[in-house]
Amino acid sequence: DDLLKGFDPLPARRSGWSEQDAVLITYGDSLRAADGARPPLRVLRDVLDGSLERVFSDVHLLPCFPYTSDDGFSVVDYRTIDPALGDWDDIAALAEVSTVAFDLVINHCSASHEWFTRCKAGETPFRDYFLSVDPATDLSNVTRPRSLPLQTPVKTADGTRHFWTTFSPDQLDLNFGNPVVLREMLAILLLYLSRGGRIIRLDAIAFLWKEIGTTCLHLQQTHEVVKLMRDLVDAVAPDAVLLTETNVPHAENVSYFGDGDEAHMVYQFSLAPLLLDAFIHEDATYLNRWLAALDPPPDGCTYFNFTASHDGVGVRPLEGLAPPERLEGLVDRVRQNGGQVSMRRQPDGSESPYELNTTWFSALEVDDPSASVERFLSSQRLQLSLQGVPGVYIHSLLGTPNWTEGVEETGRARTINRQKLTRDEFDAARTNDATRSAIFGVMLDMLRRRRAEPAFSPLASQTVALLDERRAVVVERAGGAVTCVVNVTSQPLTLSLRSGQTVTLPAFGSRWVARAPNDGG
Repeated sequence: DDLLKGFDPLPARRSGWSEQDAVLITYGDSLRAADGARPPLRVLRDVLDGSLERVFSDVHLLPCFPYTSDDGFSVVDYRTIDPALGDWDDIAALAEVSTVAFDLVINHCSASHEWFTRCKAGETPFRDYFLSVDPATDLSNVTRPRSLPLQTPVKTADGTRHFWTTFSPDQLDLNFGNPVVLREMLAILLLYLSRGGRIIRLDAIAFLWKEIGTTCLHLQQTHEVVKLMRDLVDAVAPDAVLLTETNVPHAENVSYFGDGDEAHMVYQFSLAPLLLDAFIHEDATYLNRWLAALDPPPDGCTYFNFTASHDGVGVRPLEGLAPPERLEGLVDRVRQNGGQVSMRRQPDGSESPYELNTTWFSALEVDDPSASVERFLSSQRLQLSLQGVPGVYIHSLLGTPNWTEGVEETGRARTINRQKLTRDEFDAARTNDATRSAIFGVMLDMLRRRRAEPAFSPLASQTVALLDERRAVVVERAGGAVTCVVNVTSQPLTLSLRSGQTVTLPAFGSRWVARAPNDGG
């Protein structure tokens, strides 16, 4: 195959995991110049080289390509940077201050993509780039992430065809049973690696392969495609990382490690809903039980730990880990705090919660402003303490509240956590707003302290000490060299650690406790 012709192995940028790994998650235009004089990607570079200097090792750019809907996830052209953001030169400039993570939106593309235009025209090979199914076919077993129709009728040169649209009518599922499509995506993967991508996020990868009569989720063929991509990455860019995005229950999620031969990193999707559950119900029982049972990742692999995201908080990863009434409590609190809940259709036609659409700060907010800040920061301290690489959504740096005005403008629930800020608004929030400034200062301090502490390496051991399973979360790293202690309740808490040290925490407080010098350190 000529796919690799002329593609020399890329020089190593850095390899392995360390405590210095931390990823900023952002849209290319989450920060903008007020006068539009600089491309948003240049503004982002300025911030990473300014107020965020030496804080993040990587910046994950959510889809930064031309698109038609879903804030970038309906890609029109995989090989071009959206001109509204900048160009490939701006990506190169960004990579001078932070290595880059690209989104590979692999399951589907925009209905306006050239491939689909030529498919509708009946051109070969494009007519077979997409999946179409007889509308009479029984697809009731297919697992759905949405409540929209699974098929979309489209007039083509071959008559009306009903195309598979897992996520929306503007997002046409690609046919990976066609080897030409697979080759196209492998070529795009190589392009992203050649353009400086250190991390490649495989969006919605679990839905990739379809087989009538199955759930069409996590099929063996999908895992084989991930293995193929892993082989390709290992051959041409050994320090690059494949990250799978699978918003599903925990056991299904970690299956994408394979035997250490699939993804290098998987999102730790169960962390966010369990952490919310602990603080909202002031009971860390289910979070502690999950953490205590968490298997270490395979050699050469690690977890990607996150709380907030551009999507919100997925609740399918809570399945089997907490009783249904706890999920009901989360749904009620998010709605009370101004958030929304996205639903998905079950095989029997009923609907169930799929995602909590909220900013992380608003989900944790209570009547007492100081308690709201304490809860937020303690949740972030725990995230930064866990084995793996932390990913911090840009709005978590400021504790941004729900952007309800944006939801009213777009009519889309997910807009609530996708506010765009000018550089001036960002600077004013981090310096002048008392709440946002306090959060920004502590977040940067924690991130910088983490980078300087070897105990937070993804390679360092992790133990959960169940000292007070309901009220506290106690995580020991590197054999107790550093212990993270979090109080999830509204009452002060005093704990005696296994090191013999005693720690007292205020309501919703947290601390990092270093092992005393005479304690074997």
